[in-house]
Amino acid sequence: MIRLRAHHLLCLLTYVGRGYTPAFVAQYSAIVARLNAGEGAVLVEGPDDICAPMLDSGHHCREPRITTRDALAREAVAAALGQAVAPGDTIPLDAATVARLRENFAAGTIRAACAACQWDGLCSNIAAGGFSRTRLTGAPA
Repeated sequence: MIRLRAHHLLCLLTYVGRGYTPAFVAQYSAIVARLNAGEGAVLVEGPDDICAPMLDSGHHCREPRITTRDALAREAVAAALGQAVAPGDTIPLDAATVARLRENFAAGTIRAACAACQWDGLCSNIAAGGFSRTRLTGAPA
């Protein structure tokens, strides 16, 4: 089971193989491959499996502003999916759910957590381009 913090549910939608460091990108790409193969994801509070390569470098993973970003993302994802979303919940990342989240992301309805994120411009461009080159396809149904 892959451990994911809430705002990474949004980040996954636009992941094209770019990130903070080569180790981070390698870890992220491996996680996306596992999700595409059907491995489940569980929502966690705080640093998750995507954060792992950055934890020893004093990165922002534990900062209060990131916890706030997670809370905003949790609310947005819950609204988009039409169900409550809380730490400990398993989050379906099948192709239909990914498409639904991307539709909301492109419309801007689930982007409150993205405010002040350094990747916001890149993610906006990816969404505007129809999510081409993104790596998350979603698990087969």
